[in-house]
Formats: sequence, C-alpha cells, structure tokens
Amino acid sequence: MASYKPVEAVLRGLEVLRVLNRKNPATVRTIHWETGVDKSTIIRMLETLIHAGYVARDAVNGTYSVTGRVLQLSTGFSRYDTASEACAEILAKFREAQGWPSDFVIRDDDAMILVQTSRSSGPFNFNRNSGFRAPMLATSVGKAYLASCGPEETDAILKRLTATTPKMPSRQRILKSLEEIRNAGYALMDEGYSQREYKGKIWAMAVPVQQDGHSYGALNMMFLKQTVTHEAAVETYLGPLQSAAAEIADALAKAGI
Repeated sequence: MASYKPVEAVLRGLEVLRVLNRKNPATVRTIHWETGVDKSTIIRMLETLIHAGYVARDAVNGTYSVTGRVLQLSTGFSRYDTASEACAEILAKFREAQGWPSDFVIRDDDAMILVQTSRSSGPFNFNRNSGFRAPMLATSVGKAYLASCGPEETDAILKRLTATTPKMPSRQRILKSLEEIRNAGYALMDEGYSQREYKGKIWAMAVPVQQDGHSYGALNMMFLKQTVTHEAAVETYLGPLQSAAAEIADALAKAGI
C-alpha cells in the first residue's frame, strides 16, 4: 500500500496516455469520452506529452498519436514478452482442438494482464488486446489465480485490492469463495461482469497455471451462453483446459519465468 496519497494530476496524465495508446490515434473528444477528464485538462496533458516526446499531433486532422518513445516505458517488463512467446503456439493449438477461445494472463499488481489470446474471429473478436488488465475479483482468471496463491500472496493482494477497489466484498466472503474455487478446481466469470462487458452473452471458466507450488497465472475458455452451459463446459472442457494449463506451466518453467 502506498505511503502517500496519489498525485491526481499524474494519475489523470497516465490515464490519458493509456487511452491514447489503445485508441491510437485519437481526438480530444474521444479521450474525454473514455476518461471523463475535462477537455482543457486533456489538451494541457497532451501538450506536455508532446513536449516530452511521447505524443505527436497530426496538424491536418487534429488527432493525437503516441510516438515510438512510449516503447521505452515497457523495456523493463521482459517477462511479459517471454511468457507470450512461450504460450502462443499452445493457445493456438488448443483453440483449434476445442473450438473456443482462451486467454492466458499473469498477475499485474491488483489485476490480471492479458499476455496471449486466441480470440481471433467471430463473436469473440472484441477489443481484448494483449496488455488488457482484467479485474481480479470479477473475472474467472482473476479468481482462479487468487485461489491458487499461498497465504502471504493472497493477503498482499487483498490488502492492495482494499485500497483500489470500491465496494469490495468482505475478506471473509472472498476467502470462502476462494476455498470453493479450490475445491471445484475452476472459477467462473461473475454474472455482473458478463453483463457489463459482454451484454450477458459470454461467460468464462478458468483454471490456474501452476507447477510445483508456483502460480504463473491463469488460463480461461470463453463460451456463448446460448450454446454452452456451465455444466456442459465442466463435463466436456475442464479436463482439456487443465491439461493446456499444465502444458503452459511447463513451457514457462522451461523458459525460466
């Protein structure tokens, strides 16, 4: 937990840069719609980022784009690229064999960050690019990972979530839910999250990616509600999903992650 109150101006500036990086290019209006930050404030932040070399403005159409300099901000995060490369072929073969898409994620502070996905076509071709941060307590991957953690990491994550998550369930309720997930061997996406993100049409089941007591992340499978029920997914796909997770864990271990 941070020792000082966050600097709100810095948080707003980072949010503007995050949205610009995802939309690239974008207008002030688009950034305002995505962030809720006042347009005059957005312009000042963009001008500051232009001065620092991270953003450029197209004088013809008035849009803003990130520059190559933003790559310097991620040079220290090599684990992400290594993990993505290690699991890419496994996810592609798993999608081909099972027919439903999957995401592999790793922990990123108080959330799960998307490392590799096999969502490539059809109704699952929505905006979930590598680098997307999924909430820990609402997603199948977040809950599957958290349920696989040891007591110390679980405590650290819950303390962090307490500081960053509004209307968080009680610790007792969360721990009970995690125990149920461990007993079942899998976690499910919250219905509320499905409604918010996918209009209730999609749900997911996830298992931890772990080996020899070490949790690397989590792997999910995503389904259309009208096509696959929870019961049918557990019966048909849980075993293959666990096998794929074990294969990814082995690949990550060999890659030295």
